Amino acid sequence: MSDSLVVCEVDPELKEKLRKFRFRKETDNAAIIMKVDKDRQMVVLEEEFQNISPEELKMELPERQPRFVVYSYKYVHADGRVSYPLCFIFSSPVGCKPEQQMMYAGSKNRLVQTAELTKVFEIRTTDDLTEAWLKEKLSFFR
Repeated sequence: MSDSLVVCEVDPELKEKLRKFRFRKETDNAAIIMKVDKDRQMVVLEEEFQNISPEELKMELPERQPRFVVYSYKYVHADGRVSYPLCFIFSSPVGCKPEQQMMYAGSKNRLVQTAELTKVFEIRTTDDLTEAWLKEKLSFFR
């Protein structure tokens, strides 16, 4: 790994919050939005939301700054089954500062491993985050 690539640690409080979020019992959509604290070089909690649609979540993401999102989504399959996948969404908008892009990109894999997530998606503009987009991405998982 290159010396210039900054890999941020995950805040211990955030690790615990992600662990609890993973085992939540609620059946509504919920999200944890995380950001990189540049001074501490750490991924930290920015905000939590309950009962939030993909379209509402889109409005909470900054248009010009990267963010990490863990999203618990109520997914109704074509055959009527319901599941609650945990999705990791990396919002990496075009036009961010390159230094910021690198800090987020360098920290993404560690955060995904820490949160033990397998459904990992990336958006380049917040407009991409829609229910139709999410359903299309999730349709590849059975």
